[in-house]
Amino acid sequence: NKRNNIRNMCVIAHVDHGKSTLTDSLIAEAGIIAGTKAGEARFTDTREDEQQRCITIKSTGVSLYYELPKDKVPKNADGNAFLINLIDSPGHVDFSSEVTAALRVSDGALVVVDSVEGVCVQTETVLRQALTERIKPVLMVNKMDRQLLDCLLYTSPSPRDRQKSR
Repeated sequence: NKRNNIRNMCVIAHVDHGKSTLTDSLIAEAGIIAGTKAGEARFTDTREDEQQRCITIKSTGVSLYYELPKDKVPKNADGNAFLINLIDSPGHVDFSSEVTAALRVSDGALVVVDSVEGVCVQTETVLRQALTERIKPVLMVNKMDRQLLDCLLYTSPSPRDRQKSR
């Protein structure tokens, strides 16, 4: 009855940029899996070969319930409760038909970009697919903790630190 409160979202990105980990985190936030399992559960990788290879081969959906704060509800919504149908799609170029199929049933796409690797070839490909299907993309920059750690570990000491070591 509340069609205005249903959102169909697809998670798209280059391979290994964190689509399944992001999906796990959203599933954990919805209370379906424990927060400590997010990232390692690979909840939407339901096939044995996906679990063994640690890659998504088939697009898989999961429905999440979410309540917005009353002051954040869009004007056309019927209440503050939403059903979000989230589709985790493959990132490998060999499975791009799965991405196209997932995008065709979606209202929007979460475009995941690894903050260290940046935009890669498959990122451009899946974004182009989304735009061709007239899907609204939302950028999600992932692995910011890795970026910060890389900066801390591989940055040369400051001039003050170099003077102290003399």
